[in-house]
Amino acid sequence: MPIRKLVSSQPRKPRVLDYSEFGLELTRLIEDPGVVSDLNYHVDSLRAAYPSFSAPDGGLCVACKGARMLCGKVRCPIVVRLASYFKVAPQIRGVDLEGASPPGVFIGRIGYPYVLAGPLTPPMHGDTSVLDLPELWFGKSIDEIAGFRSLLVRGKLRVHVKNVEAGGRLLDATRELALASNPVELELTFDKEPRHFMRLNDEVQPFGPSATVKAMKAGNTRWDQKIERAYGDDDLKAAEAVSNLYEDGVYVSRIQRAFSVGAFGLKGNRRFVPTRWSITAVDSIVSKTLMESVKTYPFINEYRVYESNYLDNRFEVLMIPAAWSYEAIEAWYPNTLWNPNTRNIVFFGDYEGLEGRTRYASMGGCYYAARLAVAEHLTAERRQASVLVLREAHPGYIMPVGVWQVRENVRNALRQPPLKFNTLEQALQRIASRFSIRLETWINESRMLSDTIRQKRLSDFPHILHL
Repeated sequence: MPIRKLVSSQPRKPRVLDYSEFGLELTRLIEDPGVVSDLNYHVDSLRAAYPSFSAPDGGLCVACKGARMLCGKVRCPIVVRLASYFKVAPQIRGVDLEGASPPGVFIGRIGYPYVLAGPLTPPMHGDTSVLDLPELWFGKSIDEIAGFRSLLVRGKLRVHVKNVEAGGRLLDATRELALASNPVELELTFDKEPRHFMRLNDEVQPFGPSATVKAMKAGNTRWDQKIERAYGDDDLKAAEAVSNLYEDGVYVSRIQRAFSVGAFGLKGNRRFVPTRWSITAVDSIVSKTLMESVKTYPFINEYRVYESNYLDNRFEVLMIPAAWSYEAIEAWYPNTLWNPNTRNIVFFGDYEGLEGRTRYASMGGCYYAARLAVAEHLTAERRQASVLVLREAHPGYIMPVGVWQVRENVRNALRQPPLKFNTLEQALQRIASRFSIRLETWINESRMLSDTIRQKRLSDFPHILHL
């Protein structure tokens, strides 16, 4: 579904994805069983992959200084980031750092196929696992999440993505760290004191200081045995390894971490995968596997609505008693992350029917994160439905925290007892009462709703267009 505006004025249009250049390759990454062997991005493809709306003007930030809220946000994201940074900055002095990695690693994407990879380590000891385990973050404040990320000092090593087994001792240690099941004590030496670089825009998630790693010494490392078995099986395809680990109860975020360091796949095909891509790849692989089971189950018996509200993101999940199909639509209000400089509400959405998708979703990783949450819920219930995930992102969502927020928000909604209705009209009336955007607008944006209502005839829904 193309991007559409709620009103008719014409702000600067976002750049459209070039699917011939980008979408096909990412589709291969996340949908093809040969996942890892299909990575062949170039810098131009990367730039086409992540178009952005205009970033806040630096002069505006100088004039505002975080006090006048000239950008329209309810809080200044720069001030929140700085507050987190100043808590960790005094703990980082010189080129040596000791701490317990959660464990965490980060693989960058800029410059692909030459990327920056390395450990994430806080200047603190003990149980630091929560710092890099998003499954435990739901309900945390934006300040707490920014604090988690800002504590993690990022060590950097430049590597070609194909050099998984021949990258050298430091990269071997980084991979071992990614396979660990518990925090690992590290001693790091950098080429210079780690520094923090603050960009005045909304596209960069909070990160701690970073520097190039010159030496790395790890304490006792206990590998996750399930991940270790998948790593040792070089006759097992990457997608199969991911699905097997999920079925064995391994956290999705831990599978994503191991995937990013090339721990899975056939011998000779393993690659380092940028963290951002590995997150979406795992979400897609797991949800696609679950969907195949969902399609074999009986339909649900009623219309259902599930709800969640977190970090000023409102989610409504509608389940319709019909064959599997899935649609996700996001509505970004003015002065939010991807819609900072317009007066219009901007919509993104994608849809797939029973046959699934053939190209990368235009709304990005959020589509696959929500799909995973939906598919795992229906699998656990052994039921089938058509599912519509609707999201309103309001100005209180002042900075990006990652697609985990979508996955966990939808999971939270589906953990609640569903609101059950006998008719679609009743279900939609409930959704209309929870959202700020008129129901008629959602119907116009949604292929699923339009098709369902058309099949039942508009005369069957005399009140919908008046909501």
